Amino acid sequence: MGAGHDTVAAELVRRARERGDDALVVDVLALLPYGLGGALRHFYRGSVRHFPWAYAALYHLFLRPGAGRRPGGTPLARLAGGRLRRLAENTGADVVVPVFHLGAQLTGHLRERGLLPVPSVVLVIDFAVHRQWLHPGNDHHLCLTEQAAREVRESTGTPAWTCGPVVAPEFFADAPDAPDAPDAPGAFGWRGLFDRLGPGRPAVVLSVGAWGVGSHLDATVRLLADHGFLPVVLCGDNERLRRELSGTPGVAALGWVTDMPGLLHAARALVDNAAGQTAVQALAAGLPVVGYRPIPGHGADGVRRMAALGVSDVAEDGAGLLGALRRLTAPGPARRQRIAAGRALFTDDAVTRACALADAERARR
Repeated sequence: MGAGHDTVAAELVRRARERGDDALVVDVLALLPYGLGGALRHFYRGSVRHFPWAYAALYHLFLRPGAGRRPGGTPLARLAGGRLRRLAENTGADVVVPVFHLGAQLTGHLRERGLLPVPSVVLVIDFAVHRQWLHPGNDHHLCLTEQAAREVRESTGTPAWTCGPVVAPEFFADAPDAPDAPDAPGAFGWRGLFDRLGPGRPAVVLSVGAWGVGSHLDATVRLLADHGFLPVVLCGDNERLRRELSGTPGVAALGWVTDMPGLLHAARALVDNAAGQTAVQALAAGLPVVGYRPIPGHGADGVRRMAALGVSDVAEDGAGLLGALRRLTAPGPARRQRIAAGRALFTDDAVTRACALADAERARR
């Protein structure tokens, strides 16, 4: 739906080609007939942006983890089955790797009925594994954490493994841990900009996703600016949000950013509301993460799961946000420990593991 799935897919392709393999990215929504995929994306985007209560209700009905029978995504996903089968046949694919839960429903449905001849290895990119990621027909699951892998195994009875988040290598360049440390590669331009906008103020990045979705952002940026921070808001493609926040003194409101590694290396912390791809990029870059006012559904569950894992903080109110940022932006043991915990998540290469699992599955069968 959002850019996070696309970012993960693009990095998988880069790694596959670096190995000498080939890879093809397919948007499962584009495989749906009758324009259903585009309609679904527009509905989801509109509900998250303008009617978050509606998405919260849908999440509770369709996605929320837990026992009991509830509607699933398989009836919708199976409409794309014929097109995916033809793609697998025409390309001679060795493995299909869903990075979106509707894709996992599709491959699970096809594998369970013997209609997809190649193994499916689902890459679960969420910290909180909701039920639409889970289809017992899939051969394997790769997860961000061992806790998530254990939940998948218990729910589906199928193998699940830990590989950690999928992040481009540029994010792993050593980030400075003190204001006077040498600039990280690509960070000089951002740091110079931040020094001009807020001299002496720690730059705190606020991530609201590719669609610029957030709750009470104007109040949050004023709070940070009034207490000695430089809020840097990633507005994505939400030009209206960027214009609104640009008028707030002491705030840097950015549109679509292409140099995310440089930006994150120049900042001191990330305020996150979805536990998505920007959050794991920050962890790779050595940037402490604080969850605050998460979007409903998977966003709220993911933010709290990250905090429970010890790789981020979660702030319940403005005072909690300021306290966490003061502690984590200052050089010292709290910052170093949080950075080390975040980087410890990156344990394995998803492409290498997916290919090995697919080879083993074909040999077994």
